[in-house]
Amino acid sequence: MTTLDTPRTRTQNDEIRDYLLTGQEITALVALDRYGCFRLASRIHDLKQQGMDIVDRRVKTPGGAVIKAYRLATHQYELV
Repeated sequence: MTTLDTPRTRTQNDEIRDYLLTGQEITALVALDRYGCFRLASRIHDLKQQGMDIVDRRVKTPGGAVIKAYRLATHQYELV
């Protein structure tokens, strides 16, 4: 994560794209913690516009909130 004094050389889109390319899914909580991104849905929209095939699913947090988790369509969710 960068501070306000540190110039950003990579965009949030770059960081989130690279994270998704590892096969992991990302939630708004992960995006905020890792990249300081408050608007993950907007970044996902940008990446879809760039041609990435991203899908989502609803995930229930331990506190009971329902949030979206995004991943590349080519990476399958494990069935549990």
